[in-house]
Amino acid sequence: MAYQTVNPYTNEVVKTYPNATTDQINAALAVSDNLYHEWRKNDEMEKRAKILLNIADEFRQRKNQLARIAVTDMGKLYKEAQGEVELCAMIAEYFAKHGAEMLKPTPIQTIATGEAEVQKHATGIIMAVEPWNFPYYQIMRVFAPNFMVGNPMILKDASNTPGSAEAFVNAVQEAGAPIGSLTNLFLGYDQVSEIIADPRVQGVALTGSERGGRSVAVAAAEHLKKNTMELGGMDAFIVLEDADIDEVAEIAWRTRLYNAGQVCTSSKRFIVAANLYDEFLSRLKAKFAAVVPGDPMKTSTTLAPMNSKKAKEKLQAQVNEAIANGAKVYYGNEPIDLPGQFFMPTILTDIDKNNPAFRTEMFGPVAQVYKVNSESEAIDLANDSQFGLGGIVFAGDADHGAEVASQIETGMVFVNNFMASLPELPFGGVKKSGYGREMSELGMMAFVNEQLIVKADHPDLSNVAGGLVATD
Repeated sequence: MAYQTVNPYTNEVVKTYPNATTDQINAALAVSDNLYHEWRKNDEMEKRAKILLNIADEFRQRKNQLARIAVTDMGKLYKEAQGEVELCAMIAEYFAKHGAEMLKPTPIQTIATGEAEVQKHATGIIMAVEPWNFPYYQIMRVFAPNFMVGNPMILKDASNTPGSAEAFVNAVQEAGAPIGSLTNLFLGYDQVSEIIADPRVQGVALTGSERGGRSVAVAAAEHLKKNTMELGGMDAFIVLEDADIDEVAEIAWRTRLYNAGQVCTSSKRFIVAANLYDEFLSRLKAKFAAVVPGDPMKTSTTLAPMNSKKAKEKLQAQVNEAIANGAKVYYGNEPIDLPGQFFMPTILTDIDKNNPAFRTEMFGPVAQVYKVNSESEAIDLANDSQFGLGGIVFAGDADHGAEVASQIETGMVFVNNFMASLPELPFGGVKKSGYGREMSELGMMAFVNEQLIVKADHPDLSNVAGGLVATD
């Protein structure tokens, strides 16, 4: 696996990075493990909280620099990259301010003699395998909570965003984090499996494709390592018959074209009530037609290139296959006369269940639009998917929209709103979109040893006589 930055706007090979050696891997594991044991012996949570606040400040001070690196690595709009850096600072701040409270022991009322509580302890090194589409945010949402817990982290980032991974670690170290808190290694997949197998590694967090998730999950299962998986999505955007079409029109195009449509939680399937279907298509087309492709560093640009030539070619092949199987092109699917890896925003309709596109995630600026004649049909169609990550429901009444949302088989649903990722909100899905949660208190406990402690001044043998004591 070659780690290489290729600017997707200019197609220039910026820099190539060598893979980590066995000696580098062994040294990283040793340093991280030593740090874990040091943290376990010494209660340094307050110190780590202060460092996390320093990291938030460091990211804000470096916002423009970090944003430029991300744009060069994977092509996203500069203003979107700046927003991603700010979100990282918010996540670091959140866990710095709230982490200690979340990690307090939880008392349990029990009939056992004495006092019972669940203590929350670190477990060891976490292996994080992260993607390219949000080259800072994806790292921070695993790093920040585990740093507070006291779990050091080894990072294997995507092969096309090595500059961003290096910049992230540099910022963390400049903020005062101990060496070994976060170590970036340019790894091949075999090396990832070897690290997972190491007894010093106690957990694996992955965000990526279903194929990558399956491979890493197998390695983790083989060695009985806890893991979390955030995989793909085919999120539904449901428009009920009483929805405000003006509000829908302002949100729908953004949910599909943000980050050039390269988002797991992008709205990929628009499921629209029959009475609003034609108007929805017309409005979506107008918004898609108004975007301006170009230099992602310019504020006038509103459509970024895709992250790579390979990604663009894959998306085009998926669209071609959809059309060959009966899909209609309502708008788009024409070349953009620019040198970068641009893909014209495209709207597909008339996709039936026999079309491969019905069950294929299109990771780019392509919208599938479906007409439904009832609310129950909309819900059934939204749930007819192997994925279950997120979703959006627009309704005239938000309470009714929430009732519909609760029937959608996904990990997250937003009603009358753009899907947002914030540190206090749990992030994750069901079905083939993965398992486990990141961020929020749920995410913080992903790799925590929730240890039961029961203490009494003297043993109570009456429970033994009463048959309440059992062992495996």
